[in-house]
This record gives sequence, structure tokens and C-alpha cells, in this order.
Amino acid sequence: MVRIPYIFRTAATAFAVAFVVYSCKSNLGVADSLDIRQTPVQTVDNMFVVQSENGILQMRMEADLMERYEKDTMSYELFPQGFAVYGYTDGGLLETEIISDNAIHETFEDKRETWKAYGNVVVRNIIKKEVLETDTLYWDRQNGKIYTDCYVKMYSPDGLIQGYGMESDERARNTIILKVFDNFAVVVQDSTATDVDSVNFIGPILKK
Repeated sequence: MVRIPYIFRTAATAFAVAFVVYSCKSNLGVADSLDIRQTPVQTVDNMFVVQSENGILQMRMEADLMERYEKDTMSYELFPQGFAVYGYTDGGLLETEIISDNAIHETFEDKRETWKAYGNVVVRNIIKKEVLETDTLYWDRQNGKIYTDCYVKMYSPDGLIQGYGMESDERARNTIILKVFDNFAVVVQDSTATDVDSVNFIGPILKK
């Protein structure tokens, strides 16, 4: 499939709208009912954003589709076909994965911003082997934390924890369930078992 650059797509759309309004003067009532605020000012397919520091990868974001909208006091981006964020350790290893069915990023006139992921949200800390599931998750980018007031389930090598509300740093290293209930813990564990990080695994474990 041939991709048309964004600037040409925008120009083509503007020309098409102008042509329709000019050619259909008898239907101005229909044109007047069009709310331009409900139309994205920008769309991006297969979005891929990388954040790094001193040449070391820190975070990446991916989405099949991003739609940007403008309003009087704010702008926002919608991710209606899924959203994924990947966080890395200082050594460049994949540590955290956050995926959801939808997401929205809002930016206000006073420079405030909010991030919300919603719909089958899954947070994985690959190194700690913890998986958290919820419906809605907020990301406070300025303070580097994630949180929710919704029902959550967290699976770990020690068992299942569930409750309402959760707070954590943005790498999901120190997750706290706020209102805990009905938890199931693993009482007996094999002390001889060896855990392998299959995501960051780079070679065989040699027998000594």
C-alpha cells in the first residue's frame, strides 16, 4: 500500500472541503451543521515514539492509529486502535509493558497534561514477573507514577492480589493495592527453581 505524506493528505482534504462548499451553495444548511471540532486535525498511522537519554533507550510508545483534536482551551490525542508503552532499565533491558484497547492524552492551556489508558489495561513488570490487570489507568508523567481507582488484579510469583485502587512508580517496580480483599498466596515454592527472563534472555544457562 502506498502511503501519502501527511502534508499532502491535509492539503487534499482542505481542497475537497472547499470544493464541496463552493459547488453546493444550495445545500449550505448541511455544511453549516458540520462540527469541525469533531474532525481530527491530524492522523498518524503506525505511531512509533522513542525516548532516550545519553544514547540509552528509556521508553517507547506504539499505536496503530493516533487522532489529534483541537478545542478552545485544550487539545487531545486519541488512540482508538490500541496503545502500548514500554519502559527500560538504566542498562537498556525491557522492564515494563503497559497495553490497553484505548488511550487519550490531553493537553491544556496552562501546560497541564493527562494520560489515560482504558479498556483491558495490562501492566507487566517483566523483571519482577508481576502482571496487573484493570480497566482504567492514569499516568502522571510529571511525577513519574501510575494509578487507578478501579478494580485491579495483580499476579506475581507469590500469588494473586486483588482489590480497588492502585499506586506505583511508572516502571511498576513498587505497586501498592489500596483496598485489598480475597487474596491467594503461594505457600510452598521450589527453592531449587531457576527463574529465566525470557524477554531479555541473551544466552543459555551453563551448567557448572
